[in-house]
Amino acid sequence: MSEAVARAADEVADRFRELYGSAPEGVWAAPGRVNLIGEHTDYNDGFVMPFALPHTTVAAVARREDGRLRLHSADIDAAPVELTLDELAPESDKGWTAYPAGVVWALREAGHEIDGADIHLASTVPSGAGLSSSAALEVVVALALNDLYALGLRGWQLARLCQRAENVYVGAPTGIMDQTASACCEDGHALFLDTRDLSQKQIPFDLAAEGMRLLVVDTQVKHAHSDGEYGKRRAGCEKGAALLGVDALRDVAYEELDAALDRLGDEEEVRRLVRHVVTEDQRVERVVSLLESGDTRGIGPVLTEGHASLRDDFRISCPELDLVVDTALATGALGARMTGGGFGGSAIVLVEEATVAPLTAAVEAAFAQAGFTAPRTFTAVPSPGAHRVR
Repeated sequence: MSEAVARAADEVADRFRELYGSAPEGVWAAPGRVNLIGEHTDYNDGFVMPFALPHTTVAAVARREDGRLRLHSADIDAAPVELTLDELAPESDKGWTAYPAGVVWALREAGHEIDGADIHLASTVPSGAGLSSSAALEVVVALALNDLYALGLRGWQLARLCQRAENVYVGAPTGIMDQTASACCEDGHALFLDTRDLSQKQIPFDLAAEGMRLLVVDTQVKHAHSDGEYGKRRAGCEKGAALLGVDALRDVAYEELDAALDRLGDEEEVRRLVRHVVTEDQRVERVVSLLESGDTRGIGPVLTEGHASLRDDFRISCPELDLVVDTALATGALGARMTGGGFGGSAIVLVEEATVAPLTAAVEAAFAQAGFTAPRTFTAVPSPGAHRVR
């Protein structure tokens, strides 16, 4: 356990006692994630490759027996929010409490007996940065309740329930990647995940040992998964699958892409979405192959290809993300791309260790010259998935 997580556990446990008048039954942590490659493929039954960040949401939790749920966040200067379990209903809450409440609702809808809980949370996962702060919040609550109520659910099962909470209760049409990454990633590895059957393979990913770093550049442009643009892309992908007569775009083979695009005729927007998803699945497989063969530097150009596809075909980039990528590549980066849902958030940059400082300075200077808010840059280190801290 890292010193930061241990310190956060102490703080949430102490604050829990102040809020609720008794000690928590335990403290749990769940991480945010960076997606190395495989964007907008998860809801198309495709491949993704995330890894967990050291940034976590930490929760102190105790059971209740009166059908009440009390929620408090260290980031909100307000009293705990109190809810009645029997009154929880999809899309009834538009605030942050919808995420933990949605998890409780999803567990109960699945037949698990949850009698109530007191929960206090604190997070170091940047919100709106495309690093899955919402998934970390969902997974930490799900894991705590799974342990306290002895539900016996495995990580991938918790991820499914958390996805249902976000899709149905919150109303955000996200795929399964974020929750699975938070629940199932391992220290020092990237997770190669098949989102159709949830089969997993942990791929060793130790850039420091090879003299490289993966930088995350948070553009400070906030995004929201539940807005209309994300849903429109997903609906367009589903339309493409229907027009091509397949269950999901995962079923369109890369070698047959040109023929599939021809069949879509003048459906230009759908053609672009299909082209991105099919080529992105192939990029994930290329990255896995490169990493397994020991050619880690070789993944750089594949990351950059992914950004071009997200920018030009999926059209979910923004000027700030493009500026990060263009500046990084001009300053010697091995590869760079936006990561996350798009319309803001973060970019990742694969870089030689010696280039970290000049590249970071170049990006900051480019943002200042463009009049953009200063970005936040940090090194992404593959970290453990959700776990009980104490």
